[in-house]
Amino acid sequence: MSKPSAPLSLKLVLIVPYVVLVIALAVAVGSLSYSAGNRAVSTVSEHLLLETVGRIAQAVDRHIVGSGAVLESAFPDGMAAPEKIESDFHELRTRFWIATSLHIDPNNYVYYGNESGQGLGLYRHSLQDAELRMKINADEHRAIYRFTGIDGPLNFERRETKLFDPRTRPWYQDGKRVTGHTWTSVYIDFGTRELLATRARRVLSSAGAFEGVVATDISLRALNDFVGRLKVSPNGIAFIIEQDGNLIASSASPNIRQLPDGSSARLKARESSHPLLRAAYRLVQERLATPDATSLPRVLTFVTEEGEEIHVAFDRIQDEAGLNWITVVAMPTSDFMSGVTENASRTVMLAAAAVVIAIVIGLRILGWVAGDLRRIGEAVRKVGEGELDAPVGVERNDEIGALARSFEAMQTRLRTDKLTGLANRDAFMQKLNKRVELARSDRRSAKLGVLFIDLNRFKQINDHYGHDAGDLALQEIAERLRTNVRGGDLVARYAGDEFVILLDQVASREAVGHIRRQIEEVLRQPLCCIEAESTVEISVGGAIGEALYPDDGLDAQSLLKSADRAMYVHKFAGRAERGDAPG
Repeated sequence: MSKPSAPLSLKLVLIVPYVVLVIALAVAVGSLSYSAGNRAVSTVSEHLLLETVGRIAQAVDRHIVGSGAVLESAFPDGMAAPEKIESDFHELRTRFWIATSLHIDPNNYVYYGNESGQGLGLYRHSLQDAELRMKINADEHRAIYRFTGIDGPLNFERRETKLFDPRTRPWYQDGKRVTGHTWTSVYIDFGTRELLATRARRVLSSAGAFEGVVATDISLRALNDFVGRLKVSPNGIAFIIEQDGNLIASSASPNIRQLPDGSSARLKARESSHPLLRAAYRLVQERLATPDATSLPRVLTFVTEEGEEIHVAFDRIQDEAGLNWITVVAMPTSDFMSGVTENASRTVMLAAAAVVIAIVIGLRILGWVAGDLRRIGEAVRKVGEGELDAPVGVERNDEIGALARSFEAMQTRLRTDKLTGLANRDAFMQKLNKRVELARSDRRSAKLGVLFIDLNRFKQINDHYGHDAGDLALQEIAERLRTNVRGGDLVARYAGDEFVILLDQVASREAVGHIRRQIEEVLRQPLCCIEAESTVEISVGGAIGEALYPDDGLDAQSLLKSADRAMYVHKFAGRAERGDAPG
């Protein structure tokens, strides 16, 4: 007869199922937390990567945007080159001084060489001090003169020991071969050991024959410093490369390498000592070779040989002069997932502790955490569907709270125009659509109006005072509009120098017209942010079109189109009144 088995302890019977249940719940909640956090982080990191790539592209544009104007100032398009430099020396010197004044950082050097082997270059050391490098005869060495001011006397300083023939230089050969503006390959400056890029353009004689090449150098040191200061993530990197893989700027490694003989050479991305940079470059190189390589910018994910997941965003920077650079930003998933991973582990630990002290409290805590993550995941989903102002509703001081605040900050950036701080086009259209839907569902709701504003003389400010002055003007106009509308109205920057205003709760078309006239008066006021060259006050003014719901449209698009058409009517009427030419 077999011996009966020992009876199970009642305490054990009661505790074991609950322990197993809590552990299972902890594992389940931890998995859900990790999954939801992973989705949220993927969305946030993708936006961050694209934003960083965009910031690099803007930095490159600011760095090179003035080079074309420098060449046109030195040799305006259509101006014939003199047969001899000495015959037009004073005019060339004056134009070169003006050209290097446009963007003295980084375009402080402009130079010219011709088919006779003559050369003339003007290098600005500061706003007042400059250096003239000149050779009149092909077989002589360049003479260096220092002077102060645009017409200051030339003081001979030295004569170079090495014979300089412009006709043999790469910039001259490229400029001679190409009909328009052209960029030379990036190269190492012999003196500074820094990377330079040269923009060149051919100059014709009065008979239309090739006579010479005018060029300007751009130091890429400031661009490399900007990329080096970018904080993508704790282990993230950013870099810029040429089509052949040579590094232009990098936050992870130098862009120049020392050769055994002491000289310097360009560093290729595949030769970098940084493993993440090499891996990101290989991926980008493969993707650029695919048929859909024109669909940029792009964000990709790959796994390294060590099993680490990496997100990579890249874009192409091109211009009409042949510039063709690639910007790349790479970031390990672990940089963003660390907080989510720690939180999931903490959730499991809290649930285990709840087995001992209070299973109910532990379950409530787990439910609270899961609820917050679900709210974040739901907000992420709504953002993915275009609802940029979807509320997160998570108030915490831990990693989840930090994630929620980061997500809310991202939402704010997505809704906000970076330059003016106003709402952007997407945020405006979303608010207008919601307001129209409300008006449709509740006929007792007051009418709403839309104002479409196009600044009149903004292009002249940009052309005459530069893009920085144009940015200041847009910021001042934005602040005026913001402070001259009612509390419930919404001002947004629509595009370029166009602004839109949503007028909520308006009684009639006359009320909209009254507000429009107030805004017109505000726009006519002189600008305070630009110091004019004379006592003439600078103002922009603007053409404003208005539309009223439901009289001028039953949906957001038709309302905006009605306001846009009305704006053009005002604009052309104003031009006719002032006698301006169309265009």
